[in-house]
Order: sequence, then structure tokens, then C-alpha cells
Amino acid sequence: MDLKTEINRYLQRPFHFAILWVLTDVFLFIFAGTRAGLIGFLGISVYAACVWLFYGRTRSRIGRELISFAARYGQVQNRILKEFVLPYALMDSHGTVLWMNEAFSTISGRDIHFHKNIAAIFPEITGARLPGREPKTEVTVRLNDRTYRAAMQLIMMEELLEGTEFIDFDEDFEKNSLTALYLFDETDVALLRAEQEENRLVSGLLSIDNYEEALEGVDELRSSLLLALIERKINKYFTDVDGIVRKTEKDKYYFLIRKKALDELEAKRFSILEEVKTVNVGNEIAFTISMGIGYGDASFLQNAEVARSALELALGRGGDQVCVKEGYNTRYFGGKTESVEKYTRVKARVKAHALKEIMAAKNEIFIMGHKIPDLDALGAAVGIYRCAKSIEKTAFIVVDEPPEAIQPFIESFRKNTDYGGEMFIGTREAKAIVSENSVVIVVDTNKPNYTECEELLYMTDSVVVLDHHRQGKDIIANAVLSYIEPYASSACEMVSEIVQYFDEKLKLKAMEADCLYAGIMMDTSNFLTRTGVRTFEAAAYLRRNGADVTRIRKMFRERMEDLRAKSKTLADAEIFESCYAISECESYGLKSPTVVAAQAANELLSVVGVKASFVLTDYNGQIYISARAIDEVNVQLIMERLGGGGHLNIAGAQLAGQTVSAAAELLKNTIIEMQEEGEI
Repeated sequence: MDLKTEINRYLQRPFHFAILWVLTDVFLFIFAGTRAGLIGFLGISVYAACVWLFYGRTRSRIGRELISFAARYGQVQNRILKEFVLPYALMDSHGTVLWMNEAFSTISGRDIHFHKNIAAIFPEITGARLPGREPKTEVTVRLNDRTYRAAMQLIMMEELLEGTEFIDFDEDFEKNSLTALYLFDETDVALLRAEQEENRLVSGLLSIDNYEEALEGVDELRSSLLLALIERKINKYFTDVDGIVRKTEKDKYYFLIRKKALDELEAKRFSILEEVKTVNVGNEIAFTISMGIGYGDASFLQNAEVARSALELALGRGGDQVCVKEGYNTRYFGGKTESVEKYTRVKARVKAHALKEIMAAKNEIFIMGHKIPDLDALGAAVGIYRCAKSIEKTAFIVVDEPPEAIQPFIESFRKNTDYGGEMFIGTREAKAIVSENSVVIVVDTNKPNYTECEELLYMTDSVVVLDHHRQGKDIIANAVLSYIEPYASSACEMVSEIVQYFDEKLKLKAMEADCLYAGIMMDTSNFLTRTGVRTFEAAAYLRRNGADVTRIRKMFRERMEDLRAKSKTLADAEIFESCYAISECESYGLKSPTVVAAQAANELLSVVGVKASFVLTDYNGQIYISARAIDEVNVQLIMERLGGGGHLNIAGAQLAGQTVSAAAELLKNTIIEMQEEGEI
């Protein structure tokens, strides 16, 4: 065989030195004489002969030794891999095991001749997790109560055996690659990480929702005892899970617990929510509490801020619940009782003055409700419009295609010369004239994607939200003023109070009072649901401003097509799980099918044994669900699972890309799932 490269050059070194000897002999011939040159030549001849004999005899033996060494070296490498302490295996591109060392065989419990798919050992390593065009991937796997990090690396055979002349490689990627799999035992690291996660501190805020209201009518001695019992329950609840709780105000607490304790409290669905309601020493109204918990950020300051926003969200949803925020993930617990009406109007007065200051500083005021606006959204918008006009500001109500239910009111405003034709504008026109010095006021919704024109929210820095629906995960985040009161019966009730404090000289016109009064009537089902003292006070104020019940009743009259559709919806209703009424309202031939569906849902509650009603209608390519309840089921929680929201007893959702039957099946599965979880 021909020896090459460094070995070949090493063996040729004596011949290179012979050239030096020849040059030396020439020097002797020239300067030392012929005799000296002949002696040197004789020496060179003997040297060359000896080298030639040595090279000829040892060359083949050295080649054989090199081959023998390479063979033994390959065997050593193979033995090292087989006995290597690091578990190692080779697979093809589909995950079939081709070879494994002894450590891998011991861990996996398989023979070294096992040649099945790796998923038979580690189900976590699926075909999608194998290296593809990405040369390296990692998967966490578990086996025999141990946790391993499976590191996989792609090996391209063409690169490995580059320069080989006797092997042709297929261009197919799958046939031309292997996957090396290494296992790293990270059980101890995983246990330490889990322990660190369990011991991570979580900060939270607790607030008593109805501190003042619950103490009304309770004498001083009993109130002291009542507060002591409440504080004792709260302290015991957190100390039982090795937590720290401190009272910061008369009705507010700050607490620190471990993440492990939070998991325990979540598993019990924060039983403190129900425990505080059992405290009674003569108080007519039971105490309710709300909590905001935040974690997931690096610093306590950030977690405390997240906890504060979580508490605001819990209170914005009506209180009596816990909001847990972990980054972008938000979880809710409780919220099964109706929020208590606040008798004081201090907040309404403060919000009215703040709204006036914002509106006074802007040139144009754009008012909009939710998509497919109802009478509550329209009435609230009209009330804010009157506030804007009272301070001589340019105002517009943004609505594209008003449904039939509100068209009579809109037409009456358009025909009245006091308002002109610019009171109502479309979304395209609104986007064309809005500027940085404009304010957008959203009424009767707090979700950006539910508004009449979501783009308007981002075209100005000033956004105001006035709503009575409970807040969800998606809220209008850039609002400079947010007034959300879930205990209010309607947005029209809230606006009626704002109007009273906006300006002493402000007086509603009869048409405007009619519109606000109609909004309250619609959302309260003619003052039958969600009505409180302030609801009737707002209605009385509107009556003093000229609201006429007879005119409003005429506005509420139904078309024969709507009445037939409603009757069919009631007749086709299905009783699910013995207490849920589910039906479909066909939209064909109806101008406002969502309104008819809502009315049908209200009437289904009159059936004996029905705790909640759900009416689905297919309209404009979406499935609209109207959910109603009296007091036994929180339909808001059910609708939130479907991406909607609302109140405890009035809620709704919109489903895209679904049929009515598929949406009904999804609704039923959601109800069953929430019943099993204890949510409803």
C-alpha cells in the first residue's frame, strides 16, 4: 500500500538528509582533494545502502502496525461508547432505535438489540420533536420517577464520511441522516426547581367589598365584635397556610403566601369567600371580600402592582371574588353573588366632574356603544351627548347600521331640528375627522372588540369608558377615565346620575329622557331584575325631566314577525340537565334577531324549574348567545368560558365559524364541565 501524508514524509526524511551529504562531498572534492572526496562518496554510498535496506524492510511492517492500531483504536472507541456512563443511542430520521450503549439500555430497561421507535420508551419524543432542519432539539422526558433532558443532534452521513469514493449518498434528507440521543439525569435539578417554585413568595391584596353597607344598622358593640370576627377569620385563613397578613386600612389587607399555598387555596376555590359570609352578629347584610393576587415577575414591586390591578379587576367585576394574575394569564374564583348596591353617590359625582374636565379640554367628542347597539347603549350615548352640548362642544354619536329596536328613537332625533343631521355619524366618517384633540367616550361595554368602531380607540390618546358590565380579561387599556359599576342596572342609570352632577344648569329634553328611561326599562325587564334604590331614583329624575311612559311603551311595541319568532323559540326550547332552557331563534325575516333572542331568553325564565336560559341565533355570520338567569346560576361565568361576558344574570357571547347546533353542543359541554369543576 502507498503510505501518504505525514507518515510518508517522516519515512522519507533519511533520503532528504542524503542530499545534504552529497553537497558536502562535492565541497570535499573541490576544496579537500580527490582522495577526501572519494572517502566521502564511499561514506555516502554506505549510508544510502543502509537506509535503503532499513526502509525496504520496515515499510511494510509499519503499514501493518498502523492498520492493526486503527483496528484496535476503533474497538477501543466502540467499547468506550458501549461502557460510557452517559446514556447514548443512535436513531434513524423516523426515531427508530438503531443502536444504544449499556447505560441507555439500563435506564430504558430495553435490550441493546431493541430496534423499535423511541416513543415506545419515551412517549414525549414524538416525530414532531425529532431534529429536522433544526440540527439540535431538547425534550424533557420522565421514566421510572426520574426526569431526563433528552438532547438530540442531527448527524449527516455525507458530512461524516466526506471524501469516501466508494459510497454514494441519496439526496433524500431522511435516508441521509441519523439522530444521536443523549440523556442527562436532571431529577435533582427538577426537584430543586419545583421546590424553588413552591417556595416563591406571592403577594396579594384583600378588600372588604361592603364595609360601610354591612355595618349600617349595627350598634357600636356589635360592630366591634363583627369586625373582630372578620379579622380573625382572615388572619386564621392565611396563617393556616404559613402566610403573613397585615391590615393596611379599615377594610383592606396585604398578605404574603408561598406559591405552594396559593395552589392549595386555588384547589379549595378560596373558601374564605364563603366563610366570611357566615359571620353574623345581627347584621342584615353579609360581608363579602375580594382579593387580587399577582406573581410571575422578578421583583416584589412589580408583583405588588400586578396584585393591585388584579384587585381592581375583581372589584370591577362586582366583587365577592378572587382574581389571580400570572403574566398574561388571569384566573377568576367566586363571583357567584350579586354585587351590593352602593348607596353613596360620591363616586358618581367625582366621575362626573372628571368627565366634564376632560370634555372641556377637547375639540370633538365621539360617543359610541357596542356593536348592534340596544336601547341602553343609545340612551347612555344620548345622555353624554346632552352633557357635551351643555358645555358647547361638538359631539357625535357613532353608529353604522342601527337595528330596528332603536331606529324609531334615532329617526325622531334626526327629524327634530334642534339636533340636526350630524348627531349620528358612521364609523368611516368618524375615522376621517377624529384627531389627537378628540375624546372617544365608550358606553355600555368595556371590551375593545365589542365597540362599534375599535379603530377609534387607537386614533386618540383620550378614551373614557362608562359601563355597568363586569370586566373580563380583555378591557380597554388606554382609558384616561374608567367608570365601571357592576351593581348598576344599566348604563342609562349611570349616565342619569352623571347628568345630575355634570352641571347644575343642565336639563334633559323630553326626547332624551325618554331614551334614557327606555334603556333602563329594557335592561331591567320593566324594573323586574337588577333594580335598586338608585335605579328608581334615576327613573324618578328622568320622569321629572319629561320622560313619558306611554310614549316609551309605544316604542316597545313588537312587529308580528318578531312575536311569531319569539313564540317559536319558546315552543322549541329544550330543557337541559333538568334546569337549563336552550333554544334557537331563527333570524330569517327579522330585522333585530338578537333583540328577539334576548326577549325570548327573558321569558324562558318564567318556566318553573328553569335556573338559566340560553337562546342562540345565527346573525351576520356569527352565533349570538343571549344568556339569562334569576339568582341561582351565574351566567356570566358560563359566557366568559365562551369568550363573552356580562352580569351574573344577564350575559352573552359571540361565536364565529360555528353552526347553531355546534354552538349549542359547545354550550352544553361547557355547562357540564363547569358543573364538574364546581364553578356553577
